[in-house]
Amino acid sequence: MERLVGTVSRGIRAPIIREGDDIAKIVADSVLNAAESDSFSIGDRDVIAVTEAVVARAQGNYATTKQIATDVKAKFPDGVLGVIFPILSRNRFAICLKGIAMGVKKMVLMLSYPSDEVGNHLIDLDRLDEKGINPWSDVLTEAEYRKLFGYQKHVFTGVDYIEYYKDLITSCGCEVQIVLANDCRAILRYTKNVLCCDIHTRVRSKRLLQAAGAEKVLCLDEILNHPVDGSGCNEQYGLLGSNKATEDKVKLFPRNCDPVVERIQKLIFDACGKQVEVMVYGDGAFKDPVGKIWELADPVVSPAYTKGLVGQPNEVKLKYLADNDFAHLNGQALKDAISDYIRNKDQDLTGQMVSQGTTPRHLTDLIGSLCDLTSGSGDKGTPIVLVQGYFDNYTK
Repeated sequence: MERLVGTVSRGIRAPIIREGDDIAKIVADSVLNAAESDSFSIGDRDVIAVTEAVVARAQGNYATTKQIATDVKAKFPDGVLGVIFPILSRNRFAICLKGIAMGVKKMVLMLSYPSDEVGNHLIDLDRLDEKGINPWSDVLTEAEYRKLFGYQKHVFTGVDYIEYYKDLITSCGCEVQIVLANDCRAILRYTKNVLCCDIHTRVRSKRLLQAAGAEKVLCLDEILNHPVDGSGCNEQYGLLGSNKATEDKVKLFPRNCDPVVERIQKLIFDACGKQVEVMVYGDGAFKDPVGKIWELADPVVSPAYTKGLVGQPNEVKLKYLADNDFAHLNGQALKDAISDYIRNKDQDLTGQMVSQGTTPRHLTDLIGSLCDLTSGSGDKGTPIVLVQGYFDNYTK
């Protein structure tokens, strides 16, 4: 009988991971045990993905607010700091903000509006139109914002983030001034020392600020990019990709993950002779059309992956072939013609009409998004995902 099932994504249950655990062995054993338990086979080019959270937990890659404060104080000794474009998140940024506030005397917090970088809204865009506000040019003080829009709570979290962040900062003994703007250079009206907290636009923000006369500009990837008083760190991403662990501690993005994925690959090969691909994944790169949240609050979807996951798909659009090249065929003749076309397709279809609409993105971004949706971020207990058949096509 011909094969009737294509790509399969399985969430794999695993033990609760603690600092010092052998994460590579736990991942390999969990996949092998699941295969035996559910009677499925592991194949060549299957993808084993493990969430960054458990890798970082096993590494013990944590930092306290006090350690964040120490690093901020050392890098911004003046004590007055502009903090621009943070995302609005209790999990992702609030504890970082607490540590930053502990390291300075006064903070000018500049929020983007009507939403943050990943789509968490302070106010609906339509409300700006109603009030005649141009978010690209208008700089609002906190008082002006309140007069125009009042107190708005996030539709899902029920949090007024301006009030929440303000209270958090002042609770650390730090004076705070809040402004809203979308041109990073607006912060220079208040201070020449700036910490850029945006994620994917940080390089541009830093360049614009330096060109406009800022005295010192750092990004979040330059805070905790080295150990401070025994803390964890991430040499490449610093505080980017961190999550709340406790009220006074963050879990940092995992570091040095290449040996982890390579060892998992070897353990699987040694156990069953199959050459799998392995990746560490964080946030998926997708957008929620209802909440308007772009999920990617990590600096990258995947900080480490094996060599077979380099590149992007090279696929043809079946419906394009059916409606154009083979519109005159039906049934088995149509199937045979399309199958033959796939077997003989070019090695690089870039720019060809037959590949239009085939999601031209990096493999790790596509597979990481699939894995993030499969594992979820709650209580499923499946921090490992096994994706099978991803590299197959209509002929295999």
